[in-house]
Amino acid sequence: MIVDDSLIVRTVLSKLIAAERDMVIVGKTGSAETALAGLAQTPADVVLLDLEMPGIGGLHALPRILAACPGIQVLVVSSLTEAGAEHTLAALSTGAADTMLKPRSGEFDEAYRLALLQRIRALGRRGRGAIDDATPPPPALRGRNRAAPLEIVGIGASTGGIHALCMLLGALPRQLAAPILVTQHLPASFMQVFARQLELASSRNACVVESETAVRPGGIFIAPGDGHLLLRRDNDRLIAHTGDFKAASGCMPSIDPMFECMADTVGAGALGVVLSGMGRDGATGARRLVAAGGNVIAQDEASSSVWGMPRAVVEGGLASAVLPPDKIARRIAVHAGDAAWL
Repeated sequence: MIVDDSLIVRTVLSKLIAAERDMVIVGKTGSAETALAGLAQTPADVVLLDLEMPGIGGLHALPRILAACPGIQVLVVSSLTEAGAEHTLAALSTGAADTMLKPRSGEFDEAYRLALLQRIRALGRRGRGAIDDATPPPPALRGRNRAAPLEIVGIGASTGGIHALCMLLGALPRQLAAPILVTQHLPASFMQVFARQLELASSRNACVVESETAVRPGGIFIAPGDGHLLLRRDNDRLIAHTGDFKAASGCMPSIDPMFECMADTVGAGALGVVLSGMGRDGATGARRLVAAGGNVIAQDEASSSVWGMPRAVVEGGLASAVLPPDKIARRIAVHAGDAAWL
Protein backbone atom coordinates (compact mmCIF):
# COMPACT_ATOMS: atom_id res chain seq x y z
CA MET A 1 0.00 0.00 0.00
CA ILE A 2 1.23 3.50 -0.91
CA VAL A 3 0.20 6.31 1.45
CA ASP A 4 1.20 9.81 0.32
CA ASP A 5 -0.82 12.99 -0.12
CA SER A 6 0.99 13.80 -3.39
CA LEU A 7 -0.70 12.32 -6.46
CA ILE A 8 2.57 12.65 -8.37
CA VAL A 9 4.51 10.65 -5.78
CA ARG A 10 1.82 7.97 -5.61
CA THR A 11 1.87 7.69 -9.40
CA VAL A 12 5.65 7.47 -9.65
CA LEU A 13 5.99 4.94 -6.84
CA SER A 14 3.21 2.88 -8.40
CA LYS A 15 5.03 2.76 -11.74
CA LEU A 16 8.25 1.64 -10.03
CA ILE A 17 6.49 -1.19 -8.22
CA ALA A 18 3.74 -2.31 -10.62
CA ALA A 19 6.16 -3.76 -13.17
CA GLU A 20 7.50 -6.27 -10.61
CA ARG A 21 5.93 -9.71 -10.92
CA ASP A 22 6.32 -10.53 -7.25
CA MET A 23 4.59 -7.36 -6.00
CA VAL A 24 0.96 -6.26 -5.99
CA ILE A 25 -0.23 -2.78 -5.03
CA VAL A 26 -3.34 -3.29 -2.90
CA GLY A 27 -4.05 0.40 -2.31
CA LYS A 28 -3.01 3.97 -3.06
CA THR A 29 -4.28 6.74 -0.85
CA GLY A 30 -3.55 10.31 0.17
CA SER A 31 -4.31 10.15 3.88
CA ALA A 32 -3.64 7.98 6.91
CA GLU A 33 -7.35 7.80 7.66
CA THR A 34 -8.20 6.21 4.32
CA ALA A 35 -5.15 3.95 4.62
CA LEU A 36 -6.46 2.56 7.90
CA ALA A 37 -9.90 2.01 6.36
CA GLY A 38 -8.28 0.26 3.39
CA LEU A 39 -6.15 -2.00 5.57
CA ALA A 40 -9.27 -3.12 7.42
CA GLN A 41 -10.60 -4.44 4.10
CA THR A 42 -7.41 -5.50 2.31
CA PRO A 43 -4.35 -6.29 4.46
CA ALA A 44 -0.90 -5.37 3.14
CA ASP A 45 2.57 -6.77 3.80
CA VAL A 46 4.37 -3.44 3.35
CA VAL A 47 3.13 0.13 3.65
CA LEU A 48 5.09 2.99 2.04
CA LEU A 49 4.21 5.83 4.39
CA ASP A 50 4.64 9.58 4.13
CA LEU A 51 4.91 11.30 7.51
CA GLU A 52 3.70 14.79 6.65
CA MET A 53 0.09 14.61 5.45
CA PRO A 54 -3.20 16.38 6.22
CA GLY A 55 -5.32 14.91 9.00
CA ILE A 56 -3.72 12.72 11.65
CA GLY A 57 -0.57 12.30 9.55
CA GLY A 58 1.70 9.33 9.13
CA LEU A 59 3.54 9.53 12.44
CA HIS A 60 0.43 9.55 14.60
CA ALA A 61 -1.24 6.86 12.48
CA LEU A 62 1.78 4.54 12.61
CA PRO A 63 0.82 2.59 15.78
CA ARG A 64 -2.65 1.98 14.37
CA ILE A 65 -1.21 0.85 11.03
CA LEU A 66 1.11 -1.61 12.80
CA ALA A 67 -1.83 -2.94 14.80
CA ALA A 68 -4.05 -3.29 11.71
CA CYS A 69 -2.27 -6.30 10.19
CA PRO A 70 -0.10 -8.82 12.08
CA GLY A 71 3.43 -8.72 10.72
CA ILE A 72 2.90 -5.59 8.60
CA GLN A 73 6.08 -3.65 7.80
CA VAL A 74 6.23 0.13 7.35
CA LEU A 75 8.80 1.83 5.12
CA VAL A 76 8.82 5.58 5.72
CA VAL A 77 9.20 7.38 2.38
CA SER A 78 9.13 11.05 3.22
CA SER A 79 10.82 14.36 2.52
CA LEU A 80 11.17 14.63 6.29
CA THR A 81 13.73 11.84 6.29
CA GLU A 82 16.37 14.42 5.37
CA ALA A 83 15.30 17.58 7.22
CA GLY A 84 13.07 16.13 9.95
CA ALA A 85 15.27 13.57 11.64
CA GLU A 86 13.23 13.78 14.84
CA HIS A 87 10.01 12.78 13.04
CA THR A 88 11.71 9.96 11.17
CA LEU A 89 13.52 8.57 14.21
CA ALA A 90 10.30 8.79 16.21
CA ALA A 91 8.65 6.65 13.52
CA LEU A 92 11.53 4.17 13.53
CA SER A 93 11.53 3.87 17.32
CA THR A 94 7.75 3.39 17.28
CA GLY A 95 8.07 0.42 14.96
CA ALA A 96 8.61 1.56 11.37
CA ALA A 97 11.15 -0.81 9.86
CA ASP A 98 13.16 1.47 7.57
CA THR A 99 13.30 4.86 5.90
CA MET A 100 14.03 6.27 2.46
CA LEU A 101 14.23 9.85 1.33
CA LYS A 102 11.47 10.86 -1.06
CA PRO A 103 13.40 12.15 -4.09
CA ARG A 104 12.63 15.48 -5.64
CA SER A 105 11.23 15.67 -9.17
CA GLY A 106 13.60 14.03 -11.64
CA GLU A 107 15.46 12.00 -8.97
CA PHE A 108 13.45 8.77 -9.26
CA ASP A 109 16.33 7.15 -11.15
CA GLU A 110 17.39 3.52 -11.58
CA ALA A 111 19.49 3.50 -8.41
CA TYR A 112 16.52 4.72 -6.41
CA ARG A 113 14.24 2.12 -8.01
CA LEU A 114 16.62 -0.72 -7.16
CA ALA A 115 17.06 0.49 -3.56
CA LEU A 116 13.31 0.82 -3.09
CA LEU A 117 12.55 -2.63 -4.50
CA GLN A 118 15.30 -4.22 -2.40
CA ARG A 119 13.77 -2.80 0.78
CA ILE A 120 10.22 -3.76 -0.17
CA ARG A 121 11.25 -7.34 -0.95
CA ALA A 122 13.18 -7.72 2.30
CA LEU A 123 10.35 -6.30 4.37
CA GLY A 124 7.66 -8.11 2.41
CA ARG A 125 9.21 -11.49 3.07
CA ARG A 126 9.22 -10.71 6.79
CA GLY A 127 5.68 -9.33 6.64
CA ARG A 128 4.43 -12.57 5.14
CA GLY A 129 6.39 -14.59 7.68
CA ALA A 130 8.00 -16.28 4.70
CA ILE A 131 10.83 -18.62 5.55
CA ASP A 132 12.77 -20.52 2.96
CA ASP A 133 11.64 -24.16 3.29
CA ALA A 134 15.03 -25.30 2.02
CA THR A 135 16.90 -23.46 4.75
CA PRO A 136 18.56 -25.95 7.11
CA PRO A 137 18.01 -25.54 10.84
CA PRO A 138 20.49 -23.16 12.46
CA PRO A 139 23.62 -24.71 13.95
CA ALA A 140 23.84 -25.35 17.67
CA LEU A 141 24.62 -22.33 19.81
CA ARG A 142 28.09 -21.78 21.20
CA GLY A 143 28.69 -22.16 24.90
CA ARG A 144 29.09 -18.84 26.68
CA ASN A 145 32.72 -17.98 27.42
CA ARG A 146 33.03 -17.04 31.10
CA ALA A 147 36.80 -16.53 31.08
CA ALA A 148 36.75 -12.77 31.74
CA PRO A 149 34.42 -10.25 33.36
CA LEU A 150 32.29 -8.15 31.02
CA GLU A 151 34.18 -4.99 30.11
CA ILE A 152 32.30 -3.60 27.11
CA VAL A 153 29.16 -4.22 25.01
CA GLY A 154 28.95 -3.46 21.29
CA ILE A 155 25.57 -3.36 19.53
CA GLY A 156 25.11 -3.31 15.75
CA ALA A 157 21.79 -2.70 13.99
CA SER A 158 20.25 -1.72 10.67
CA THR A 159 16.74 -2.13 9.20
CA GLY A 160 14.27 -2.41 12.08
CA GLY A 161 17.11 -2.05 14.54
CA ILE A 162 16.16 1.27 16.13
CA HIS A 163 12.95 -0.10 17.57
CA ALA A 164 14.80 -3.19 18.81
CA LEU A 165 17.66 -1.11 20.21
CA CYS A 166 15.32 1.16 22.18
CA MET A 167 13.56 -1.91 23.61
CA LEU A 168 16.88 -3.48 24.60
CA LEU A 169 18.28 -0.36 26.23
CA GLY A 170 15.02 0.30 28.04
CA ALA A 171 15.14 -3.19 29.56
CA LEU A 172 18.76 -2.97 30.75
CA PRO A 173 19.31 -2.44 34.48
CA ARG A 174 20.30 1.19 34.95
CA GLN A 175 23.14 0.16 37.25
CA LEU A 176 24.97 -1.85 34.58
CA ALA A 177 28.48 -0.44 34.48
CA ALA A 178 29.73 -1.78 31.15
CA PRO A 179 29.92 0.99 28.51
CA ILE A 180 27.94 0.40 25.33
CA LEU A 181 29.16 1.03 21.78
CA VAL A 182 26.48 1.42 19.11
CA THR A 183 26.76 1.22 15.33
CA GLN A 184 23.41 1.90 13.64
CA HIS A 185 23.11 2.35 9.87
CA LEU A 186 21.86 5.94 9.65
CA PRO A 187 22.84 9.15 7.83
CA ALA A 188 25.18 11.52 9.64
CA SER A 189 22.49 14.21 9.86
CA PHE A 190 20.39 11.92 12.08
CA MET A 191 22.99 11.08 14.69
CA GLN A 192 22.59 13.85 17.26
CA VAL A 193 18.83 13.27 17.36
CA PHE A 194 19.49 9.53 17.55
CA ALA A 195 21.76 10.07 20.57
CA ARG A 196 19.03 12.01 22.38
CA GLN A 197 16.57 9.25 21.56
CA LEU A 198 18.85 6.60 23.09
CA GLU A 199 19.29 8.74 26.20
CA LEU A 200 15.52 8.84 26.65
CA ALA A 201 15.18 5.09 26.05
CA SER A 202 17.99 4.11 28.42
CA SER A 203 18.33 6.91 31.03
CA ARG A 204 22.07 6.86 30.23
CA ASN A 205 24.35 9.52 28.81
CA ALA A 206 24.83 9.03 25.06
CA CYS A 207 27.21 10.77 22.69
CA VAL A 208 28.16 10.60 19.03
CA VAL A 209 31.89 9.90 18.78
CA GLU A 210 33.42 12.50 16.47
CA SER A 211 36.94 12.66 17.95
CA GLU A 212 38.93 10.69 20.51
CA THR A 213 36.59 10.08 23.44
CA ALA A 214 37.24 8.35 26.76
CA VAL A 215 34.87 5.42 27.16
CA ARG A 216 33.36 5.79 30.61
CA PRO A 217 31.30 3.28 32.61
CA GLY A 218 27.56 3.39 31.99
CA GLY A 219 27.77 5.56 28.87
CA ILE A 220 26.60 4.95 25.30
CA PHE A 221 29.03 5.80 22.50
CA ILE A 222 27.61 6.01 18.98
CA ALA A 223 29.26 5.71 15.56
CA PRO A 224 28.88 8.86 13.44
CA GLY A 225 27.01 8.38 10.19
CA ASP A 226 30.13 9.15 8.16
CA GLY A 227 32.68 7.05 10.05
CA HIS A 228 33.25 3.66 11.71
CA LEU A 229 33.37 3.45 15.50
CA LEU A 230 36.76 2.15 16.63
CA LEU A 231 38.33 1.35 20.00
CA ARG A 232 41.85 1.34 21.44
CA ARG A 233 43.43 1.11 24.86
CA ASP A 234 45.53 3.88 26.37
CA ASN A 235 47.14 2.44 29.51
CA ASP A 236 44.12 1.59 31.68
CA ARG A 237 41.62 3.62 29.63
CA LEU A 238 39.52 2.68 26.65
CA ILE A 239 39.39 5.34 23.93
CA ALA A 240 36.72 5.47 21.21
CA HIS A 241 37.65 7.08 17.91
CA THR A 242 36.58 6.93 14.27
CA GLY A 243 37.82 5.89 10.84
CA ASP A 244 36.46 6.59 7.35
CA PHE A 245 38.02 3.69 5.42
CA LYS A 246 36.01 1.37 3.17
CA ALA A 247 34.67 -1.64 5.06
CA ALA A 248 34.25 -5.05 3.42
CA SER A 249 30.48 -4.90 3.98
CA GLY A 250 30.25 -1.63 2.05
CA CYS A 251 28.35 -0.07 4.96
CA MET A 252 29.21 3.30 6.48
CA PRO A 253 29.30 3.04 9.41
CA SER A 254 29.99 -0.69 9.57
CA ILE A 255 29.57 -3.03 12.52
CA ASP A 256 32.54 -5.20 11.51
CA PRO A 257 35.32 -2.70 12.38
CA MET A 258 33.69 -2.00 15.75
CA PHE A 259 33.60 -5.70 16.65
CA GLU A 260 37.14 -6.23 15.35
CA CYS A 261 38.48 -3.43 17.52
CA MET A 262 36.60 -4.81 20.52
CA ALA A 263 38.21 -8.20 19.86
CA ASP A 264 41.72 -6.76 19.55
CA THR A 265 41.40 -4.37 22.51
CA VAL A 266 39.22 -6.18 25.05
CA GLY A 267 39.13 -9.81 23.89
CA ALA A 268 37.23 -12.13 26.22
CA GLY A 269 35.71 -9.20 28.10
CA ALA A 270 33.78 -8.05 25.03
CA LEU A 271 30.17 -8.87 24.20
CA GLY A 272 28.74 -8.21 20.72
CA VAL A 273 25.02 -7.95 19.93
CA VAL A 274 23.63 -8.10 16.39
CA LEU A 275 20.10 -6.75 15.89
CA SER A 276 17.71 -6.64 12.94
CA GLY A 277 19.08 -5.63 9.54
CA MET A 278 19.56 -6.56 5.90
CA GLY A 279 22.79 -8.11 4.68
CA ARG A 280 25.72 -9.57 6.61
CA ASP A 281 27.35 -6.60 8.30
CA GLY A 282 28.69 -7.72 11.67
CA ALA A 283 29.30 -11.37 10.79
CA THR A 284 33.01 -10.93 9.96
CA GLY A 285 33.64 -8.88 13.09
CA ALA A 286 31.66 -11.35 15.19
CA ARG A 287 33.91 -14.16 14.02
CA ARG A 288 36.99 -12.22 15.14
CA LEU A 289 35.32 -11.39 18.44
CA VAL A 290 34.55 -15.05 19.14
CA ALA A 291 38.11 -16.05 18.16
CA ALA A 292 39.42 -13.58 20.73
CA GLY A 293 37.30 -15.20 23.46
CA GLY A 294 34.37 -12.79 23.40
CA ASN A 295 30.69 -13.62 23.14
CA VAL A 296 28.01 -12.73 20.58
CA ILE A 297 24.21 -12.58 20.94
CA ALA A 298 21.82 -12.33 17.96
CA GLN A 299 18.26 -11.07 17.79
CA ASP A 300 15.77 -13.84 17.03
CA GLU A 301 13.90 -14.11 13.74
CA ALA A 302 10.42 -13.64 15.20
CA SER A 303 11.20 -10.18 16.60
CA SER A 304 13.37 -8.96 13.70
CA SER A 305 12.02 -6.80 10.88
CA VAL A 306 14.68 -8.34 8.63
CA TRP A 307 16.58 -11.38 9.88
CA GLY A 308 19.61 -10.86 7.65
CA MET A 309 22.47 -9.70 9.88
CA PRO A 310 21.45 -11.82 12.89
CA ARG A 311 20.92 -14.82 10.66
CA ALA A 312 24.44 -14.54 9.25
CA VAL A 313 25.83 -14.66 12.78
CA VAL A 314 23.63 -17.58 13.83
CA GLU A 315 24.30 -19.63 10.71
CA GLY A 316 28.00 -18.96 11.14
CA GLY A 317 27.87 -20.72 14.50
CA LEU A 318 28.95 -17.55 16.30
CA ALA A 319 26.01 -16.83 18.62
CA SER A 320 25.81 -17.99 22.23
CA ALA A 321 22.15 -16.92 22.41
CA VAL A 322 19.34 -15.95 20.00
CA LEU A 323 16.73 -13.84 21.76
CA PRO A 324 14.25 -10.94 21.41
CA PRO A 325 15.53 -7.51 22.52
CA ASP A 326 14.14 -7.50 26.07
CA LYS A 327 15.63 -10.91 26.78
CA ILE A 328 18.95 -9.84 25.25
CA ALA A 329 19.00 -7.13 27.93
CA ARG A 330 18.55 -9.75 30.63
CA ARG A 331 21.30 -11.91 29.11
CA ILE A 332 23.67 -8.91 29.11
CA ALA A 333 22.96 -8.50 32.82
CA VAL A 334 23.82 -12.19 33.31
CA HIS A 335 27.11 -11.66 31.48
CA ALA A 336 27.87 -8.71 33.76
CA GLY A 337 27.47 -10.77 36.92
CA ASP A 338 27.39 -9.27 40.39
CA ALA A 339 30.63 -7.34 40.06
CA ALA A 340 29.84 -5.17 37.05
CA TRP A 341 27.43 -2.63 38.52
CA LEU A 342 27.75 1.08 39.14
